[in-house]
Amino acid sequence: MVTGALVAGQGRSVGAGSGDVARAVTDVVEGYLAHLAVERGVSAHTAAAYRRDLRRYAGDLTAIGADSLGEVSSAQVAQYVEVIATGADGGSALAAASVGRALAAVRGLHRFALLEGFAPDDPAATVTPPRTVRRLPKAISIAQVEALLEAASVGEGPARLRDRALLELLYSTGARISEAVSLAVDDLDLDVASPVVQVTGKGRRSRLVPVGSHAARALGAYLVQARPGLAAKGRSGPALFLGLRGAPLSRQSAWAILQQAAERAGLAERVSPHTLRHSFATHLLEGGADVRVVQELLGHASVTTTQLYTHVTVQTLREVYASSHPRARG
Repeated sequence: MVTGALVAGQGRSVGAGSGDVARAVTDVVEGYLAHLAVERGVSAHTAAAYRRDLRRYAGDLTAIGADSLGEVSSAQVAQYVEVIATGADGGSALAAASVGRALAAVRGLHRFALLEGFAPDDPAATVTPPRTVRRLPKAISIAQVEALLEAASVGEGPARLRDRALLELLYSTGARISEAVSLAVDDLDLDVASPVVQVTGKGRRSRLVPVGSHAARALGAYLVQARPGLAAKGRSGPALFLGLRGAPLSRQSAWAILQQAAERAGLAERVSPHTLRHSFATHLLEGGADVRVVQELLGHASVTTTQLYTHVTVQTLREVYASSHPRARG
């Protein structure tokens, strides 16, 4: 419930809308979520985050007596941003980045309501998110990547080949873990001079990514020596990576594989699900790759997202210069 942070009197009077404009907030929320899933093809993870954010927003609007989105003012949307940042509605206070994500959901909802005729205007259009501290992606060195990959080969049985193939693929392609576990065998083409994999990312956008020779060998060994035995244990379907019982490997299991290898390599505190993706991008840029090529390989919709990695390489250049140039330091 809102504890005074949103002021009902600053909105339009209840009942100001008519017809579709007066449609209940919860109905419009469900329609927007369906639109995201069907028309926009957002991932299940994104859809779940939007659902959480919009349920909280709908609850706060109900608390101030706003029965439809046509009754909401820009001031009330701005006040909602303050509410979720401080937890004034009784919910948890969100970090700046999470507030920005929640506001993006609210802005999308109001834009959808306007276009569909459920509201006469878009009060969220002029509301801006709070400033966030730009955090540089975490990457590990090439030597640390090699240690991680070697650690994935420890053990016996098919898991050893599968784990090495999975981590080699992640580093070779920059794929997200969720993208890797969603791969089918037919998405991989190793029988060509330059092996490639078709990765399906956010918004169901597909991209072709080259597969390096080390990853290609690890994947070939897994497909020939390990996957057939795993597939015989269960109903695997076309999934590329399988669990020990023959079912498709889950995102959680893939994360556990990465963590176990990181612990063996002594890197547990520095490795997260995105570490190999970050390292892939950073090492490419440090090797001279064009930022737009890296953008395509990562599947970023905007080059602005990819340019964040250039800050890492600039810092590396500064460190090398400071330690190497005879007149860098006084």
